[in-house]
Amino acid sequence: MKSGLLPKMMQAALSLLLLLLCHLSWADVSMPSLFANNMVLQQKADAKLWGWADPGEKIKITVDWDKRPVKVVADAEGKWLATVRTATAGGPYKIQVKGNNTIELEDVLLGEVWLASGQSNMNFNVAKGQSWHTGVENYEQEVAQANYPTIRMFTVEQKSAAEPQKDVNGEWVSASPETVGGFSAVAYFFAREIQKEKKVPVGIIHSSWGGTPAEAWTKKEVLAADPIYQPILNRFQEKLAANPESASSPRNNQAPSRLYNAMIAPLVPYTIKGVLWYQGESNADRAYQYRRLFPAMIESWRKDWKVKQLPFYFVQIAPHRSQHPEIREAQLMTYRTVPNTGMVVTTDAGDSLDIHPRNKQVVGERLARWALARHYGKKELVPSGPLYKSMKVQKDKIRISFDFAESGLEAKGGDLKGFTIAGPDQQFVPAQARIEGNEVIVWSDQVKKPVAVRYGWSHVPRVNLYNKAGLPASPFRTDIWKGETEGKY
Repeated sequence: MKSGLLPKMMQAALSLLLLLLCHLSWADVSMPSLFANNMVLQQKADAKLWGWADPGEKIKITVDWDKRPVKVVADAEGKWLATVRTATAGGPYKIQVKGNNTIELEDVLLGEVWLASGQSNMNFNVAKGQSWHTGVENYEQEVAQANYPTIRMFTVEQKSAAEPQKDVNGEWVSASPETVGGFSAVAYFFAREIQKEKKVPVGIIHSSWGGTPAEAWTKKEVLAADPIYQPILNRFQEKLAANPESASSPRNNQAPSRLYNAMIAPLVPYTIKGVLWYQGESNADRAYQYRRLFPAMIESWRKDWKVKQLPFYFVQIAPHRSQHPEIREAQLMTYRTVPNTGMVVTTDAGDSLDIHPRNKQVVGERLARWALARHYGKKELVPSGPLYKSMKVQKDKIRISFDFAESGLEAKGGDLKGFTIAGPDQQFVPAQARIEGNEVIVWSDQVKKPVAVRYGWSHVPRVNLYNKAGLPASPFRTDIWKGETEGKY
């Protein structure tokens, strides 16, 4: 063998080996589970698509509705993010994502996409199941008639995590008699109403868990930034010290920020139209704190999605013996102080003995009223029942004004009930009330110098004030006297 030939052969073999190893080390292009067959993308939007690949890998995205491909390059950590302009609602379409390998997404629809979250009343299924899953009213009929192939729901697996996660488990499922029984009932009835009115596909990303407080859905940085939440963090640290294995458990749904980390953070920045929220029962005994916690959570989510006034519609807690009126007040205050929010009143759809009322149809439909009136061109639609606006003392009576009462007010089933009135002594007594146009006059012969009125101010309000749209008035109080939950953190 000639001198120098062996080293050259070894060098060539080494080069070949290195080339082979480099080829084997190529990372397949991958995407979160949200991007899958049957998915729904927000129509007429700059939809975000993202995933992972080799650092520096070139990614080409091709969509059926636009033949011009979108090209991006994975960053130094292997992450990539693309913006794809979507067309008007329609489909089905295909999406191809190509790098070192190719991902083919089929049966993709363009429509309206909403995120639905909260605790058990959002988690409540259409059909009857085990334990507290009693099913909605007439669930057999609802299931049998659920033939809506372009209503699709992605249900996020319930998990808890100490740090923000990259992905969730779940799949997109079309609404049919075989599948709808496991859908979030509130979210499904919302989607059905939107589709009925707009005739477009509707996608719901459903991420909820029963028995969970708002702090579990709020990112760590938000809780750490405000001293009012320090007791929440302290309690968790005490539990962690006492039982580390239990407090770090993936099934711990009470711990601050853990559900945000596992069930919300991985969804960002999937392009959505807005958020539906049904939660508050687990914060009722700390309602005064909820006045700040709930708006802070909303603001945080909006920052995550980089949409300053992302629509956020929520459900006021229904009557139940465990639910303090101050939690409903905190929710009403959130509506008043946080822009582009809407609140559904459920005083007529509760169950004093069951914290999971079965009439979820009316809840979903009322959430849809907000969306239809605010975002889908139904300006003639009244989105809410009467919401307290102002008061005026007139001798021995108090005149109450409302929003959403322009067309007039009415008392269902007889005389107005549920009003109380107080003088400077802060002692409330039952009051008489009558409707005058779009206002209510309140008085009592026992109170000669009235200063404050309350309506529906109890755990289980017995009330009957509605507007002409047939929607109930929210409980309220005109005073700012110290409440029972103030100081409870």
